[in-house]
Amino acid sequence: MAVLSGRLVQNLSVAQFCQLNSPFSNQHCRHCAPDLHSFLPIHGRKSAWIGSFAVHLRSISLHPCGSVNRRTVYCNAASSAIAVPPLSLADFLKLQNGSDIRGVAVAGVEGEPVTLTEPVSEAIAAAFAAWLMDKKRTDASKRLRVSIGHDSRISAPKLQDAVSRGLAGSGVEVVQYGLASTPAMFNSTLTENEEYFCPVDGSIMITASHLPYNRNGFKFFTSAGGFGKSDIKDVLEYAANIYSGFVAEGLRESQTKVSASVKRVDYMSIYTSDLVQAVRTAAGNIENPLEGFHIVVDAGNGAGGFFPTKVLEPLGAVTTGSQFLDPDGMFPNHIPNPEDKEAMKAITQAVLDNKADLGIIFDTDVDRSAAVDSAGRELNRNRLIALMSAIVLEEHPGTTIVTDSVTSDGLTEFIEKKLGGKHHRFKRGYKNVIDEGIRLNTIGEESHLAIETSGHGALQENHWLDDGAYLMVKLLNKIASARAAGVSGGSKVLTDLVEGLQEAAVAVELRLKIDQGHADLKGGSFRDYGDAVLKHLETIVDSNPKLQKAPVNYEGVRVSGFGGWFLLRLSLHDPVLPLNIEAQSNEDAVKLGLAVLDVVKEFPALDISALVKFVHAT
Repeated sequence: MAVLSGRLVQNLSVAQFCQLNSPFSNQHCRHCAPDLHSFLPIHGRKSAWIGSFAVHLRSISLHPCGSVNRRTVYCNAASSAIAVPPLSLADFLKLQNGSDIRGVAVAGVEGEPVTLTEPVSEAIAAAFAAWLMDKKRTDASKRLRVSIGHDSRISAPKLQDAVSRGLAGSGVEVVQYGLASTPAMFNSTLTENEEYFCPVDGSIMITASHLPYNRNGFKFFTSAGGFGKSDIKDVLEYAANIYSGFVAEGLRESQTKVSASVKRVDYMSIYTSDLVQAVRTAAGNIENPLEGFHIVVDAGNGAGGFFPTKVLEPLGAVTTGSQFLDPDGMFPNHIPNPEDKEAMKAITQAVLDNKADLGIIFDTDVDRSAAVDSAGRELNRNRLIALMSAIVLEEHPGTTIVTDSVTSDGLTEFIEKKLGGKHHRFKRGYKNVIDEGIRLNTIGEESHLAIETSGHGALQENHWLDDGAYLMVKLLNKIASARAAGVSGGSKVLTDLVEGLQEAAVAVELRLKIDQGHADLKGGSFRDYGDAVLKHLETIVDSNPKLQKAPVNYEGVRVSGFGGWFLLRLSLHDPVLPLNIEAQSNEDAVKLGLAVLDVVKEFPALDISALVKFVHAT
């Protein structure tokens, strides 16, 4: 039994080794070769590249048939000028944020050490390459292709370079898009256009959504959709393994060769042309269906600055007054977040100041959006869900609308009684909501829209992708088709669709933090403590005739009473119990708050100061 141990310089060869040694599969290679040198991209039996990109193969033994006995591979892609401090598996797993990876990428904020370094990013990219190789099962003659895009964050260029090194060093063909939107990155796995090297086998978006400037992260896509939690965990576990084999030595020449091998294309031109065509088609193939229609866009200095010039103006719209279109990763004007009050105030003011027909606002990476009508009325959160539900239910009568858990009772009544649909209220987390919409269809319950109050909205017709630009195109389609049919009124066409939506006079979200160091946890986790709080609340509610638990509920404890409702749940990622309260008066909201306060005050590890302040101030 031959044992190979040592250092092999990599270029395209890692694809074969990673496939043989993938932690994502226990199957042996179908076409094993007894001579491992046959896997190398060699010229005269010498490695194609010499430099800092290397593979450490530790104790990989081959049976006579060539199958791998021990399944560990270390892909060294660390650059020469970067320190590689030791990190544990736990350090890598801390980067998981549900179905994304997020960390601190820029130093300078007190108490927030950098966790998403270049070597860490390279290891994660190499792990994604290995994941793809395992899933795609490509033969030796076909290189996998991965696209990379990023939002406007100041750490994006260095992370893009690091990711490119990790991918290229693993034998993957790299295509950089530069500044791009998250939805465009997913679309690149579906587009068939060889001139733009599409479709790609996988895609990485470098973004941390609306988080502060010092954060960054990764989202991963294949043609099957975005990664789920288990996929992220797998990649991070393998990345930790890869990282442990990194060394800081190497030559700049190797990095130059990696850079020279990267392809760069303007994929956003393909993506935006598809959006333009969608509106023209909805209007009956009219070239300029929005001619004279005044729309202002607020991109929040994120990646959405393309929308006025690349989508709206080709359709004939006037876009003067659009603001914060230039990418600036310090986000100097406001947080690019359609849920943020200051952000919504900014786009509302822009609509009113410019006497515009419609306002559109995006988050940093354009997977979320919201709108403002000509009167300055915000179309976000429950209103946006109601609006999209009205549009989708016109197209698919009776379909199920999947939302997150904090949507209002008024929205349920609007969807079910006015629109004739079915409201399926599920858990928080855009991926949870989207996956539930997909699941319902697999069991025979038709669903065409899955949308969260945050502005993440996915349609079946758009491959279940949460695409903020596509959501806005659906609104534009409605306006354009109405105009083509001779119906005037501008954004009133949209506002009329949400007529009858009952909205609470008081709507608040309070966050009750769990002190993980408090003795009352008794060594347990914050999740165990939070579950105990929720269980006790359920018991108390069951004994109170003035309160009624929701008959169907998938997250936390949702209770109706005093003409309103509250939901107490455990955060998906943090030691926090968010409390949502909606009521028709301050007095009723306080009654609901007091019902919760009577329970949570018995748990000393909970910081209930926000709730106490609310019930007293209100």
